Amino acid sequence: MKKKLSRSGSGWALFMPKTLLELIDVNPEEDMLEVKVENNVVKITKADVTKDS
Repeated sequence: MKKKLSRSGSGWALFMPKTLLELIDVNPEEDMLEVKVENNVVKITKADVTKDS
């Protein structure tokens, strides 16, 4: 899936379709995401609520 970034204030946003959120079991109104960069790869996962940020 290829996605284009959209301007959001002074930054950029990546809009995620509902289907993608469902695949990773994320409710955008309740859940947090964890974002990591490893070897020039951005990894987005559902945050583990038992861990501190």
